[in-house]
Amino acid sequence: MDFLDSIKPGLIAEENDTVSDKNTAMSLGSGGLAVFATPAMIALMEKAALQAVAPCLPPGWSTVGTEVNIKHNAPTPLGMKVSAKAELLSIDGRNLSFKVEAFDETGIIGEGTHNRFIIDEKKFMAKTESKKAAQSG
Repeated sequence: MDFLDSIKPGLIAEENDTVSDKNTAMSLGSGGLAVFATPAMIALMEKAALQAVAPCLPPGWSTVGTEVNIKHNAPTPLGMKVSAKAELLSIDGRNLSFKVEAFDETGIIGEGTHNRFIIDEKKFMAKTESKKAAQSG
């Protein structure tokens, strides 16, 4: 796993979206209002973290989210653009720790930390699929 040497703290990525009917608290069931949903904000943060390290990973390898510790500090209305930024803070073996932030056009709306784990996709999916066999057997 020589590729791990290329993954260093300081890697950054940003992902963008626009608040629409598909990502409101009302549509995702996390609230009753037509504002940017906390689960949608977290997903955007996770996507940014994934993209921060993706260029360093060889084919067949990826990362999966393992922990989120997020504060959603401000609402964002329909039609407003949102972005999430992830910065790799540390790497311990295959464990990755990120600082994540989300912004709308007026400023910061959320912040926290997010952890991911580097996985071999084939092994991960084989282990995942084995749950079906265990359940039916």
